[in-house]
Amino acid sequence: MASAYSEDDQRMIRLQEGDARAFDEIVAEWQTPLFRFFLRNTRDEQLSEDLVQETLIRLYRKAWDYLPTGLFRGWLFRIAHNLLIDQSRRAKNDVLVHRIRPSMGRDGEWLDPLQNIAAEFVSPSAKASEKEIVEVIGAILTELPEEQRQTFLLHHFESLSLSEVADAMSTTLPTAKSRLRLAKDKLRYLLACRGLSEETSFENN
Repeated sequence: MASAYSEDDQRMIRLQEGDARAFDEIVAEWQTPLFRFFLRNTRDEQLSEDLVQETLIRLYRKAWDYLPTGLFRGWLFRIAHNLLIDQSRRAKNDVLVHRIRPSMGRDGEWLDPLQNIAAEFVSPSAKASEKEIVEVIGAILTELPEEQRQTFLLHHFESLSLSEVADAMSTTLPTAKSRLRLAKDKLRYLLACRGLSEETSFENN
């Protein structure tokens, strides 16, 4: 009979029981998604590596606080999100993104987190190039309130469900939905003002 627990939940249960291999498996599974999350926010590879390590250390220390209810991703990214906030408060200069642009990831591939989003905005009658739309979206996202921007990034780039986003940001599901809608509406409006979007739409999730 199949286990009722998700694979991540099973690893956390094993970790709580003292199985060191479970932590190694968690690291192998989540260090890259965490690295990309931090890189999209800091644009600093070394800092992102450091934040990944600190997140995993906090996960290990908080392991006993975790309840195996299938909400591991939201729980993990709440740790990461809170760490990012702590880091930005400690830094002399805000480490959060000032300009979202492609950068080289540790796997040697160029990361362009806005490429898929830009594709959704391109219509047959659009006069601007997709590259221009990518640049404009990047600039617009930096102007969004922090809560809306993080909600958008977690949902679209980290593929977290809205329930997981709400958990990650320590808020309610209705609030997460509202923040996501506001972010999308502002993107639509500002792109339309620039003549870059005529048929823009996001599917509600």
